[in-house]
Amino acid sequence: MEPSGHLASIVQPTDLHRLNAKELREVVHEVRQAILDNVSRTGGHFSSNLGTVELTVAMYAAYSIPPDVVVWDTGHQAYPHKLLTGRLPRFDTLRKHKGISGFLRREEHELDYFGAGHAGTAISAAVGFALGRDRKGTSERVVAVTGDAAICAGMSWEALNHAGDAQTDVTVVLNDNRMSIAPNVGALTRYFTRLRSRPHLQDAAQHARQMAERLPSPVHRVAAGLRHGITHYFAPEDTGTVFEELGFEYIGPVDGHDFDTLLEIFRNVRELHGPTFVHALTVKGKGYQVAEEDARKWHGVVPFDLGSQEMAKSGGPVTYTQAFGDVAIECAEDDPRVVAITAAMPDGTGLTGFAKKFPDRYHDVGIAEQHAVTFAAGLAAAGSRPFCAIYSTFLQRGFDQVLHDVCIQSLPVRFFLDRAGLVGDDGPTHHGAFDVSYLALMPNLALMAPRDTTELREMTWFAKDFDQGPIAVRYPRGAGPSDLPEARRPIVLGRSETLRTGSDVTLLAVGSMVEAAWDAARTLAEEGVSAEVINARFLKPFDADAFAESLARTGAMLVIEENVRTGGFGQQVRDAMGDRNLGALPFAIVALPDAFVEHGSVPVLRAQCGLDRDGIVTRVRSLLASRRRR
Repeated sequence: MEPSGHLASIVQPTDLHRLNAKELREVVHEVRQAILDNVSRTGGHFSSNLGTVELTVAMYAAYSIPPDVVVWDTGHQAYPHKLLTGRLPRFDTLRKHKGISGFLRREEHELDYFGAGHAGTAISAAVGFALGRDRKGTSERVVAVTGDAAICAGMSWEALNHAGDAQTDVTVVLNDNRMSIAPNVGALTRYFTRLRSRPHLQDAAQHARQMAERLPSPVHRVAAGLRHGITHYFAPEDTGTVFEELGFEYIGPVDGHDFDTLLEIFRNVRELHGPTFVHALTVKGKGYQVAEEDARKWHGVVPFDLGSQEMAKSGGPVTYTQAFGDVAIECAEDDPRVVAITAAMPDGTGLTGFAKKFPDRYHDVGIAEQHAVTFAAGLAAAGSRPFCAIYSTFLQRGFDQVLHDVCIQSLPVRFFLDRAGLVGDDGPTHHGAFDVSYLALMPNLALMAPRDTTELREMTWFAKDFDQGPIAVRYPRGAGPSDLPEARRPIVLGRSETLRTGSDVTLLAVGSMVEAAWDAARTLAEEGVSAEVINARFLKPFDADAFAESLARTGAMLVIEENVRTGGFGQQVRDAMGDRNLGALPFAIVALPDAFVEHGSVPVLRAQCGLDRDGIVTRVRSLLASRRRR
C-alpha cells in the first residue's frame, strides 16, 4: 500500500508528540482504516484490534516510547502498536510467509519489547521490566496492556499480587472488551476518573493514607474505610476494590473510545508512582458494524470483502474441528456422563454446537488451561467422561497438571488436541510442534493420531469408552485428505494399520503425514520402488512388533511425523527397533526441525521441512542409496 496521512510519517511513537489533539484524532481514524483495509485482504485478528485503536494512540502519545516500555498481552490486540512503530509500509505482508508476524516478536522490531502468542503473560513480564529498571536505577515507565480475556488467566493474578507486594512503578491497563460501555460511564464518572488520575490529588490521597496509618486502632481502620468508600462512590459495583486490595491505585472505568479523556488520563498516570491500574472499557470490532455485533465471529478472519461486510461462507471438505464437534455431540447423546471442556475456544475446538445442545454439560473455563486440565481430572474422578478440547500449543501450559493431576492418578480424561503440527499464518507460538514429545514421556497416557476425519470420529468413540487411564488424540488444522483407502480396521489399543504393502522400504507415517506418505509411495512406484505405507494410529503404546516385522521384510524404514524430532515418535521407534536387533538396518526420520518454524501457509512450511511428497521421495532415495553403499 502507498502510505499517506499523518500515520505515514510515524516511525516510532514519540513522533506523535509533535501532533496536536486534532491531528492525533486523525491518526486514530488512519490507524483504524489501515486495519480495515489490510486485514480484510490478509486475514488475521480483526475485532480485537479495532477495539484498541483509541487506547493505543492515546497511550503512545502520552508516554515516551522509547525509553518507556509497553508490554502487550497475546499480541493479537496490538496491530495498532505495529502501525505506530513504523510498520505501515509492510502491513500488507501481515501473517504472510517472510512478512510481519500477527503477534509481537522481539526479532521483528526493537519496540516489540516482549513477544507473546499465549495470553496472560504481559503483567508478569512488565513486573520483570520494572524491577529490572529499579536494579539499574533508570527511570523509564513500564506499562502492561492486558485484556481480551487474558486478565482471567491465573498467571495474570499471580503477577498482580507480586506487583502489589513489590510496590514498584508499573501500570497495568485492562482492555476490558467483554462488555459494552456501561450507562454509569457518563460525564460525571468521566470527570471523577480524570480527577482521580491527577498527580496532585494522588499525592494528597497518599498523604491521607499515611496519616491514617499513624492513627491509633481502630481509628485508622475507620479512616481507611472512609477513603475507600469515597473513592469508589462513582465506580460501578466497586469495580476497583479487588485491585486496590492487591496494592494498586485504581483508575476507571473509563470509556476506551473517548480519546480526549484517555489522553489526559495517560498523561496523568505516567507521572504517578507505585502500581497503577487503568480500567478501560472497549468494544471489540469498534468502527465496523458487523464486527461490533458479533465480535466472536470476527475475532479472527480470513480475507473478506470489506464493502459487503460478509466473510466467505465455509465450504468444501469437513475439517477435523467440525468432525470432532459433530462426534462429540453424538457421544454425549449416547452417554450422559460425557461433558465437554474448553479454555475460551468454543469455536476453535468445534464445541459451539455442543454448548447449545448440552449447556449443562459444557464448561468454558476461560483462558485457564491449567485449571481446565485439573478440573477435567476432578470430573473424571467423580465419574464423568470429560472431553477436554485444547489446542496443542495451549496444552503446553498445562504440562504439570497433565502429569501430576491426571497421569499419576491414571484418571480417564480424554484430551482432544486440535491444531497439532504446523498451523500456518499464526507462526511459532501456535504451531503444535511438541505434543508428541511432551505427552509420550508421561506414564499411563495413551496417544493417538488419525489419518483423516473419519478416523478421528472412530478414535473419539474409542476414547469415550476408554477407561484404562488418560488418552489423547492429536489432529491438525483444516480438512482431512479424501484420497486415502476407505477400507478400515477397527481401532484397537496399540495397533497400527497397513494401507499399502511393499518390499523395498517402509513408510511409517503419523496422522497428518499419512497422506504425504501415500502420495510419495505412488510416486516411488513410478520409479520402480515398492513402498509399504503404515498408518501408526497409536503413538503410545505403539505397534512395535508390526513395525519390526515390516522393517525386517523391506530392509529400510522412514518415519514421518509433524512433531519435533527430539523426543518424538521416530526416536521412540528407533529405540524399539534397536531393542529388536534391527538397529543396523537403514532407518531415518523426517520431522520438524530443532527450531521454531516461522509463519506462512502450511504447504510452504511443510515443503521447507521436507514433510511433503517431494521431500519424502527425496529422503527415500537417499535412504536406499545408503543401503546400496552398505
